[in-house]
Amino acid sequence: MNSENKRRLNYFAQRLKSARLMNGLSLQGLADKIDNRVTKQSLSKYEQGKVVPDSTMIGILSEALQVRPDYFHASTAVEFGEIEFPKLQDSPAKERVRIVEIVKDELRRYLELEEILGIETAFHNPLAELTISSQEDIEHAGEKLRDEWELGRGAVANVIELLEDQHIKVLELESSEEFDGFSTWVNDNRIPLIVLNKAKFKDKLDRKRFTAFHELAHLLLKVNHLPEKQKEKFCHAFATAMLISKDTLQKELGGKRSKLSIQELTAIKQQYGISMQALVYRAKDLGLISDNYLRQFYVTFTQLGYRVNEPVEYEGAEHSNRFSQLLFRALAENFISVIKAASLKNQKLAQFRKENLVF
Repeated sequence: MNSENKRRLNYFAQRLKSARLMNGLSLQGLADKIDNRVTKQSLSKYEQGKVVPDSTMIGILSEALQVRPDYFHASTAVEFGEIEFPKLQDSPAKERVRIVEIVKDELRRYLELEEILGIETAFHNPLAELTISSQEDIEHAGEKLRDEWELGRGAVANVIELLEDQHIKVLELESSEEFDGFSTWVNDNRIPLIVLNKAKFKDKLDRKRFTAFHELAHLLLKVNHLPEKQKEKFCHAFATAMLISKDTLQKELGGKRSKLSIQELTAIKQQYGISMQALVYRAKDLGLISDNYLRQFYVTFTQLGYRVNEPVEYEGAEHSNRFSQLLFRALAENFISVIKAASLKNQKLAQFRKENLVF
């Protein structure tokens, strides 16, 4: 066997295992799902790269694993760096693996599309040289990033679109597991990735915006040397600093305050897409209100039942259409066929044609 055939054999083996894990199946579970048309032992040989199934069996496996047959032959590499799952530690390891494999598959198709279009997405971290050890450092980091990305000091209209425009991949999945999101670096620290759990943000776009910037902090700030509690505190502070800058919040509140009204917090929330609770905590961090008033505020908020559902929700756009735009550009300019477009969307051809107007 020549080296090219061996490489293809090994890649098929990896892709089959990935698809099985995405579906949360053991080898026996997969064998049962295909009515034991091949045994668990045969499937193991496929995953070890010892045997490649024929086209009929590939079709059967594709149907069982809900992927297209050409899924097994894609060659775009995706290797994740370290991922922290602080809120998933009590979940079964199989579930954590399933989530990671789903994300890898979606990102692999995204990167393949960029390769087809010849898009360079090199990422530069403007905060790489900063040392983070205080609230002042966080303020400096937020202002520096706003300046580097030419955001000014106003509200960020669409956080997800902003991150994607800056070559940070943002993928959304829906999971019943107890996590808001996670982040990691991909392919030798070349591609920053943020993953968000859509199930946690239904009608709570302020929380989605906060989580996206929080995960961005994990990617860009040098905080891994800090104790876990301090690291999370700084990432929270960075997220709020990106949602509303120091100068802006001071201007909105008019300086130091002895108390705040629900009405003014509502107005600021709707303009800047930041929760009332995060706003008040940020005001405390900046010395605009006292620690004692912060405690009183949270007691009142709890009594009113606002800790989970605040009295008003932020309304805005928090998504990116970049993948779809690139896909239909590639299709319109004949870089890819309709069949390939359906493959990149991981859809059957008939479903893709039904959902999209294709000339």
